[in-house]
Amino acid sequence: MTSCAFLLCAAGLWAQVPPTPTSLVQKPAPAFVRNDLAGKKIILENYRGKVVLLDFWATWCAGCQVELPKFAAWQKKYGAQGFSVVAVSMDDTDAPVRKAARRLQLNFPVVMGDARLGALYGGLLGLPVTYLIGRHGKILAEFKGDTDLDAMEHAIQAALRQ
Repeated sequence: MTSCAFLLCAAGLWAQVPPTPTSLVQKPAPAFVRNDLAGKKIILENYRGKVVLLDFWATWCAGCQVELPKFAAWQKKYGAQGFSVVAVSMDDTDAPVRKAARRLQLNFPVVMGDARLGALYGGLLGLPVTYLIGRHGKILAEFKGDTDLDAMEHAIQAALRQ
């Protein structure tokens, strides 16, 4: 990740991004299969029927450290309604990710990402990048950088009502 992308993330210069011609909004979420930190196979397509918050993050990203505990709270609050968080760490190695997951008490799967997975999601020029995926597997919204978490929660609530 370039220092410029890190500065954008840290400075909070991104917010919810409206759909653009190259946006993934209203398109099927690209499928992937990855093992989580516990070795369990995570298959995105198996989450059909649920509302999924797919979060790309890294341990060095300050905005990510703010969002992840909120996502854990939402997992607890909305999980019984068919909501799931899946986090994709873009760190180079899993050691700092494991440490962060324990420290932040994450209650959802964390998988390791890479450039190939990032490219499936349009390329990641900064972190965090979060996608809200509807029950039928289509991306409903994308959020980049430091995001208004209240607006994100309202989007989750609306998706759960659909």
